[in-house]
Amino acid sequence: MPGRKIPLVNNELYHIFNRGVASQPTFLSKRDYDRALETIFYYQNSNPPIKYSRLLSLSVKDRAGLLENIAKQKNFLVELISYCLMSNHFHFLLRQVKDTGIATFMSNFTNSYTRFFNTKQERTGPLFTGKFKSVRIETQEQLVHVSRYIHLNPYTSFVVKTLKDLEAYPYSSFPEFIGKVKSNFCAKEIIMGNYKNIESYKQFVFDQADYQRSLDRIKHLATEN
Repeated sequence: MPGRKIPLVNNELYHIFNRGVASQPTFLSKRDYDRALETIFYYQNSNPPIKYSRLLSLSVKDRAGLLENIAKQKNFLVELISYCLMSNHFHFLLRQVKDTGIATFMSNFTNSYTRFFNTKQERTGPLFTGKFKSVRIETQEQLVHVSRYIHLNPYTSFVVKTLKDLEAYPYSSFPEFIGKVKSNFCAKEIIMGNYKNIESYKQFVFDQADYQRSLDRIKHLATEN
């Protein structure tokens, strides 16, 4: 199998994304989203203390506590900077920490979640299209703009109607970034270090919201048959 055009290198940052086969839905319910998020947080770690099957046998509270504890240890394959899950695709902003970290993380995540989804929906075969896509982040300006693009996805696609709703979208790191939820799963200081406070980052995201939404609408109109 040919290698990637863009090599995945330790300590570099990448925008990673993929969508469902034939753009079909990959997340159908709250349970699906929650399972995907837990899988993401679990498999970003290198050598987790217990098997994922064992993790699933724990109570919700105990699972959350274990994930929080291993996140604090920072023994990562990849560092999760920001993310967004949508109905038929996902976006991650990642830093590769260990050799083959992104490839291993993505394989573990997609394989585990696909098994769960296929069992639940009584289907077979791949859930996501081929190889995941990757774009290397080359500048600080690109980094903050990609984080904004990722966080605006639910608003851009009209999954949420207002920016107030975007602040509460539960399947994105945006609520964590702006202090709406207390979590340390994302290495948000890489982004937030560019802003004097939470409000200035939130304004940075919101300033582009309607423009990004209009561009997306034009794209869809241009590709309709």
